[in-house]
Amino acid sequence: MPPTLRTPRLLLDPYTPEDEESFVALFQDTRVSRWMGDGPSPEADDRALFGRIFTKVYAQDLFDVWAVRRDGRLVGHAEIKRTDGVEGHEIVYALAPGAWGSGLGTELAEALVAYGFRTLGLSEVHATVDARNAASLHLLGRIGFAHVRDIEEDDGGLTRVLTRPAR
Repeated sequence: MPPTLRTPRLLLDPYTPEDEESFVALFQDTRVSRWMGDGPSPEADDRALFGRIFTKVYAQDLFDVWAVRRDGRLVGHAEIKRTDGVEGHEIVYALAPGAWGSGLGTELAEALVAYGFRTLGLSEVHATVDARNAASLHLLGRIGFAHVRDIEEDDGGLTRVLTRPAR
């Protein structure tokens, strides 16, 4: 189970079973899910994913994954995990559209990076971003991530690999 993290406006804490409907709503919102993994999934798949957070990720202590809350409401999702595709640890985050444009994405990404450096002792942190996701690419660039390489996906899409070294 990951530790609870606090930022000035956000609380990152472990999911609870009561978060399922909010989690599914976040992942079913195509404005969010279009940038996550392979894109939008059927609702049943998102419910199964939520269940695996408890039965696999938390039960086997595989990696850190949090519910992101603001004023007690679930507004996002966050992870930091080892990924062979980048040969290191990758941050993953998503915010509900209602939380966009207020600096919360920057606050969330910085919290994940700080956790990677301070708590996990990493020397660098990675992010993989769809090349068309200009908002995330801009945010990550502002907080010190640099473009390292591109990965061509099976569907012809392009994923940017970005890295931020510890300072």
